[in-house]
Amino acid sequence: MSQTAVARFVGWLPREVDTRVRALAAASLVGQIVLIVTGGAVRLTSSGLGCPTWPRCTATSLTTTAEMGYHGIIEFGNRLLTFALGAVALAMVVALWNLRKERRDLFWLAIALLASIPAQAVIGGVSVLTQLNPWVVALHFLVSMALVVFATLLVNRAYGRTGPHMSRTLPELPGSMRPVMLATAVAAAVAVVLGVVVTGAGPHAGDANAPRNGLDWDLVSHIHAVPAYLVTFGALFGVVVALSRGVRGPFRNAVVVLLGLTVLQAAIGITQYYTGIPALLVGLHMFVAALLMAAAVNAADLAGSSPKA
Repeated sequence: MSQTAVARFVGWLPREVDTRVRALAAASLVGQIVLIVTGGAVRLTSSGLGCPTWPRCTATSLTTTAEMGYHGIIEFGNRLLTFALGAVALAMVVALWNLRKERRDLFWLAIALLASIPAQAVIGGVSVLTQLNPWVVALHFLVSMALVVFATLLVNRAYGRTGPHMSRTLPELPGSMRPVMLATAVAAAVAVVLGVVVTGAGPHAGDANAPRNGLDWDLVSHIHAVPAYLVTFGALFGVVVALSRGVRGPFRNAVVVLLGLTVLQAAIGITQYYTGIPALLVGLHMFVAALLMAAAVNAADLAGSSPKA
């Protein structure tokens, strides 16, 4: 590509946060949540070794083959989605090139997303090469959740909801709201970490011969519930304060959504506990966990950007 063509391309890139930047940010968040759902499908259909090696799918093919059956299709499809998300992340960095100095908040979040996706792919490859070691699989999922956090913050900044370039003034909140919402987001993260430990002790290993972590599933399930209770209390506190003080707008909506997702997640968790951990409910639990993590980060981000009363 000639220097003139490069200059024209750079000139075509956004010089302010426009619909292209916002669309890429939203696509990043949606894509990361979809990746968690498809990763859950890989595990819950015992397709974790549908492509038995890495970076190739088989010893002789980069792609899945007819011999691998539907397990190969599911696993390879999940790998392809990672490439698609990498392309979106790269496009986001490129789109922000002209804004890299004045919108460093966006640019470095985009860089974090782009850098984490290859790391995620490598960890996924290691999980295959270690025959789905439960601790490596757990790390694979946790990186996906970290990507949801980055993407949520990216969306908030791109749409001017939070950060130094907010497009509207947020309502004043009590000084206690910031630490409570931050603690709620931390509790959600701890619940996710303990959740993957529970999964590593449970029956859905991704392959019939995959090892388990050897922990007592029933015990770690009850431990996992403790930070989930804390998330519920934090969300309830936010809703009560928002309603009692007449707070309207994004923050009130955020804590209401967070409380609703927390109650839904608790209902799913309790149901799967008493019904033998059916795969469909486990998959739904993973999906709602991704939504809940995004909601907790969103509420904490909004609280942190609101002025103190």
